[in-house]
Formats: sequence, structure tokens, C-alpha cells
Amino acid sequence: MNRLKKDRRRAGGKKWSVLAKLLLSLALAGLLAGCFVCPESRAEGVRGGIYQRVCMSAEEQAILQQPLEDLSLYAASAVLMDADSGRVLYEKSGHETMAMASTTKIMTCIVALENGDLEDQVAVSGYASGMPKVRLSVNKGETYFLKDLLHSLMLESHNDSAVAIAEHIGKKYLEDLKDKSPADFTVEESKRAVSAFAKLMNRKAVELGCENTWFITPNGLDATETFTLENGETFVKEHSTTAADLARIMSYCVRKSPQTEEFLKITRCSSYSFSANGRSFSCSNHNAFLNMMEGALSGKTGFTNKAGYCYVGALTRDDRTFVVALLACGWPNNRTYKWSDTRELMEYGLAHFTYHTFEEAAPDPEKIAPVTVTGGQTDALDGITEIRLALSEETQGLTGLLLREDERIQVECDIPKVLEAPVEAGRIVGSIQYKVGDTVYRTQYLETLQTIPSIDYKWCFWQVWRRFCGRAFPGEEKIAKFLPDS
Repeated sequence: MNRLKKDRRRAGGKKWSVLAKLLLSLALAGLLAGCFVCPESRAEGVRGGIYQRVCMSAEEQAILQQPLEDLSLYAASAVLMDADSGRVLYEKSGHETMAMASTTKIMTCIVALENGDLEDQVAVSGYASGMPKVRLSVNKGETYFLKDLLHSLMLESHNDSAVAIAEHIGKKYLEDLKDKSPADFTVEESKRAVSAFAKLMNRKAVELGCENTWFITPNGLDATETFTLENGETFVKEHSTTAADLARIMSYCVRKSPQTEEFLKITRCSSYSFSANGRSFSCSNHNAFLNMMEGALSGKTGFTNKAGYCYVGALTRDDRTFVVALLACGWPNNRTYKWSDTRELMEYGLAHFTYHTFEEAAPDPEKIAPVTVTGGQTDALDGITEIRLALSEETQGLTGLLLREDERIQVECDIPKVLEAPVEAGRIVGSIQYKVGDTVYRTQYLETLQTIPSIDYKWCFWQVWRRFCGRAFPGEEKIAKFLPDS
């Protein structure tokens, strides 16, 4: 009997010992759970915007650009552009607003191709037939295929063809004119249809990032437009652009438009003949640049008394596409200046710029330091929680860029100092930016590789129990469901 009582007391003592340890573990777990919640880390984490900044480049520092080579150009305004990136490689007053004459017609052509059908029948109005030279000499009431007028527009630079095209496309956007033939238009109706087409041109210019371009006419003839504000004040806008904007438009035409193939087919055609209305026509391409340099791709000339000689052209060689835009490049008796300027700029681009991918400057993913996570579960109470980062498939920008021999890609990594648990795998927490000068051309994002849950009462309880008792608690799975999560 005494022995039985001793065994019962011993068993009871063990139960009370286990219960005491359990209660102590719960108390400590609650205390630790509160201690592991860090208000400061919540304020200073990713949401707080505190980042460590690491700058790298091919030489572990940003290299100052050398002064541009001084080219002897006749044009008052000139730009050499990388057609794929839209980056200006060289400029001379490239952002000065000026008249652009018939170089306007590259926009007329691409807008017509994107909004019309080459087999469309285009009726001629009296207004279109009255355009000044240079012209195809269309007559009121005649009809032409759109494809024929586009060749007339781009090879011979015919002004009447430009207006006929503009009326045909523009009237589609005017409810009272869309079903009416331009042959029956009044002069006022013709002007409204042309104005509607000009709106399409200006809308496209904005889409392409042109900041100082305004189209009024589809043929490039000099024009002004007066606007009246609500307060009665008026202001005047001129038909104008900049060399940079003009180069940007040509870059789109030869590289990025859904109608690039048709645009190049038309503008690269050396001659074109067609018949209509009982008459025969023959057009010859006046873009001498096509036979001037290997890889010459496309181009358009222009001239008015105000604009002077203008030109925009493209060349592709060794997977590089350059665009040159020239404004005010001489006046009569100097019509060849545009060809010498174009050649000089193209040769400069070919000699000094080569293509580089941003991967060449990318940091080694294995060397990206892990990020500390506060309030995260670890294998032990005093463990440090860190999370690895990897390059996400999510990127923005270009894959590469034309660089001059003295230029370097600068790489800037924005990585958080700390993250606050919970952190899910695949969460975007940082970025890598690839820059040349002050411009960012590509951004790669950094994502977390694993999931780290936040500290809760369950985790604290088991950690304290194992630390205090030195072993697992019997029936952990059964008791776990009774413990609070937080």
C-alpha cells in the first residue's frame, strides 16, 4: 500500500512538473511573441522605402562621357538617332522647333497605311486638285487606288495626292461626311476632313513621344492655326517639328509600325507606274540616299521657302539602324548639302557606335546579398532569418543599346535593408536599373526565393518548450490545435 501511494505521488509530481513547464512555456511564448514584433522594422522595411544603394558598372563606377566629336554640318538643326532605342546619338540644335516641309509626308504615309486599305478607291475633291506644285495633276471627280496615291506621295512628293489621301481617311471620323464622296465636298468640307486627318497625325506624334511637333497640312506646306481659349485669348501654332521628333517618327516608320513592311516597300521603290481614269502615270524616287550608302533603308526630302531643304533618312548595317533628320539644310543652290550632312552623320554613327546587351553589365545573381527578415520564424530562438533574392522574369525596357566606345552601362541595385515577415516566395522586393548617363533603359526586378512565416504563439511555444525541456512535447500534434496563432 505504501509503495502504491509513493508511485501515485511520483506520477502526480511528474504531471505537475509537466504542467508547470507547459504553463511556463506558454508564458514565455507570449512574452517572446511580443518581443519579436518590432515596430521599428515595420516602419523601416520595404513599405517605409529605406533601401541600401549599390552602384556598379563595367569599371565599378560611372564613367563621365567625353565631349561629342565636332562635326561640320550645314543643317541648322540635325539629329542622329538609334532607331531601336530612340536614343539621340548626336545633335545640333536637335530640339529647336522648325518648319519641316515635305518630310511631313512620312507621317501622312504611315497614318494612311494604318487607317486605310491599299485597295481603297480614293475620290478627288476640287480642293485637292487645286494644290500647288509639285502635284500629280489629279482632277475633281477622278478616283485612284490608295496604293497608287501613296507611291505618288512618297516618290514624287505630290501635294495633291497628300490632300486626297487625307480627305479619304479623315472623313471616316466625321459623322456627316463619312458616307459622302470627296468629289462632292465643298471647300469647307474638304478642310474639315483634312483637319480630322491632321488630328490623327498629331495623336500619333504624341503616342511616339514627340514633344514639339504640330501637324496642320498632310503635304508639309507651311501653315498656321489659331486657337481661342475659354477666356477669349488666342494663340497661334505653326506646322512644325524638331529634328529629334522627326527622327523619332522615321524610327517608328522603319522599325516599329505594324505597317513597316508596306512603308519600306513604297519608299524603297525606285520607280512606279500606274493607270487610272484613262491616263498613265510614272513616278521616280527622288531619294538619292538610297544609292549613296550601303544599307540605306528609306528617306524623304522636303523644301519650302521657309523650311529650306530638309531630309530624314534611315540606314541599317550590322544589326544597327540609324536615322538622320536635317532641318534648314541650305536653300536654293545648296540642295546637295543634305546629302553630305546625311553621309557625315551616318559615317559617324557607323564608326563610333556598337551594340551592347545589358546582360554584359548584369551583376552575378549568386553575389546578391541575402536580406535580413525581422519577425520571421527560424530553427532556433536566437537564429537570424535571411532570405535569398533572385532575378525575376519581370523586366521593363530594352535588351541592349548602341554605345559609343567611351560610354559605359551603369548598374544601380535597389535592395531593401530589411524585410518584415511574413514574406512570400516570388515577392518583388527590389530592382536593378541599367543606365547610360541619366537615362534608365532597362529595369530588372528582384524577387524572394523562399517563404518565411511570421513569428506566432505556436512557434514560440514549441521553441521555448524544446529549449526549456530539451525534448519534444509528447503529443505535439494534438495540443498544437489548441494553441493560438497570434
